[in-house]
Amino acid sequence: MSISASTPSSTEPTPRTDEEQRLRELGYQPVLARRMGGFGNFAISFSVISILSGCMTLYGFGMSTGGPSVMLWGWAGVGLFVLCVGMALAEVTSAYPTSGALYYMADRLGGRKWGWYTGWLNLLGLLGAIAGIDYGAALFTGALLNLQWGFDPTPGSTMVIFLCILLLHAVLNLFGVRLVSVLNSISVWWHLAGVAVIVTVLAIVPSHHQSPSFVFTEFVNDTGWENPIYVAAIGLLLAQYTFCGYDASAHLSEETSNASVTAAKGIVRAIWVSWIAGFVLLAGLTFAIQDYAGTQNSATGVPPAQILIDALGTAGATAMLLIVIAAQLFCGNAEVAAASRMVFAFSRDNALPGSALWRKVSARTQTPVPAVWLSVGVAALLAVPSLYSATAYGAVTAINVIGITPAYAIPIYLKLRAGDRFQRGPWHLGRWSKPIGWIAVAWVAAVTVLFLLPQSSPVTIDSMNYASIALVAVLVLATVWWFVARRSYSTPAAYGNAREQAEIAEGIV
Repeated sequence: MSISASTPSSTEPTPRTDEEQRLRELGYQPVLARRMGGFGNFAISFSVISILSGCMTLYGFGMSTGGPSVMLWGWAGVGLFVLCVGMALAEVTSAYPTSGALYYMADRLGGRKWGWYTGWLNLLGLLGAIAGIDYGAALFTGALLNLQWGFDPTPGSTMVIFLCILLLHAVLNLFGVRLVSVLNSISVWWHLAGVAVIVTVLAIVPSHHQSPSFVFTEFVNDTGWENPIYVAAIGLLLAQYTFCGYDASAHLSEETSNASVTAAKGIVRAIWVSWIAGFVLLAGLTFAIQDYAGTQNSATGVPPAQILIDALGTAGATAMLLIVIAAQLFCGNAEVAAASRMVFAFSRDNALPGSALWRKVSARTQTPVPAVWLSVGVAALLAVPSLYSATAYGAVTAINVIGITPAYAIPIYLKLRAGDRFQRGPWHLGRWSKPIGWIAVAWVAAVTVLFLLPQSSPVTIDSMNYASIALVAVLVLATVWWFVARRSYSTPAAYGNAREQAEIAEGIV
């Protein structure tokens, strides 16, 4: 497959100058600091995907919905389709490298309403992701404290840990994009080295390992559903839940040098590196299972923690959990950065209540400070139901996947619909653009249906999949606010608009 990307010649303006001019052509006055390089841009999407967060948090789900065979082969298959989605989205990102990302692309290619609904799906998905990632880190931290000091991880104590993590991530993001970039670069090597260490230790230390036949062919169904095809389809969601958030590279494009190329590459590279490393991690964990039923019913509440305890003992498990928790903290920090840029961009186009506040940028750090605080504040509110019901919290965080995944396909579909009217950027798929684009749209449509299906039987209030309710709630909220804000919401015309530019300039504090 030939994928093209032009590179600046020595006689052309510097990438920074090119990108600033391109942003003005798209209608925006540059106000954010363009201090992130190509590796940093890749690193933020890789950190948000975070195999050490997604795979570890969802491993127990995978053990019940198909077991080892579905986890491993499902990861391989889903990763391939997600790579198609990522490449198709990267092509549109190259043409429209703005912080608004998905909604700006949809607005330009399909009109205001397409942009509006895409923006709300994307925004609420990002905010739900912060809640899910940081609450998962709080759960693992509670398991570690329980293992080490007998700490009782009650819903209340877990909430306190969660709020502390949110505060940490807010403060780190206030120091500017350069620190965010450095932390994400460290995160890449931490994740890759962490996977290598965990898998190597699990391969060497335990005296017993599962057979290759068990790891790659064993099918386990604890869902209550009888149809194995249905169960296997539900089991694919472990991978699909994890492969989420790679639009972070696009949201940081206004802070990335040569973003028309590097943001597109960042999306694709984050997916394929995660694809390979995630498969290795899942295989390493599964080979090291000592007691399948005991792992599922672990007293820690975290099945991978039980695998580590059984295979390595308490001391070894503690060390490995520290690696995982640090990776989850990197992941949550990157997600706050991506979500806050989406809040900033959406407010810049007057799409949110109180937009005049949320689009303000610090003159000292060139960071959207109010947007950072709003992002972590909403994430904190989304986690409040966890104090009363794990099911209710699951329903709220379903906004993440059911919001953000369809939002990926909308600009891709609109690009395909536009045909030759779409003016591609310097990074593009050439003759593969249409086939890969249609594969991406079809996959997102199929997996969105999977997100909505009940995952266990019988279906009760506690076992119901609330993703469908979350989707309806997002669309209703977006529709109601559309009638309030439709007159003020608009993306600027090409080459800028004097009124919007003046308002943006007034937002720098």
